[in-house]
Amino acid sequence: MTDRHRFEASVLPLLDAAHNLARWLLRDAAAAEDAVQEAALRAFRYFASLRPNEDARPWFLGIVRNACFTALARERGRADVTLLDEDAWDHLEAQSPSPAPDPLTALGMRREQRLVDAALRALSPPMREVIVLRELEGLDYRDIAQIAGIPIGTVMSRLSRARAQLKRQLSLAGLP
Repeated sequence: MTDRHRFEASVLPLLDAAHNLARWLLRDAAAAEDAVQEAALRAFRYFASLRPNEDARPWFLGIVRNACFTALARERGRADVTLLDEDAWDHLEAQSPSPAPDPLTALGMRREQRLVDAALRALSPPMREVIVLRELEGLDYRDIAQIAGIPIGTVMSRLSRARAQLKRQLSLAGLP
């Protein structure tokens, strides 16, 4: 199998996870697309550095993470990073295959989603990063440590603090 075919087989299936991570870190769907595209190009360029038996997911998400933090550093000198736009969120919700709830339930769910989204956005990028990788992407601590380039103990402490901050924010907003 050529490197190109190995790349396509191991990295391309990860693009949704990469975009999800980038969207949460950058809080902007368009910037996330740019970061993922840049990361995919870097990953393709350096794909030979990925050992054949190594898991491509943490390797690639680490590249995406670095691209996002580079973009955040560039933006730091400019205006604040744009918040996640509601149209993009609505588009993601529309893709959900769940049956349509009654209007009152839908209104409550939408309110909860906005509160959770706001609480996630309020976290610092390092805290948001570990929450997204653990809770939304389902990665284990070892993979998160590899992606973020930090010790597992730091992953655990950041995750604990991020969960506590989320819980505090959500309880202040009236969610259990």
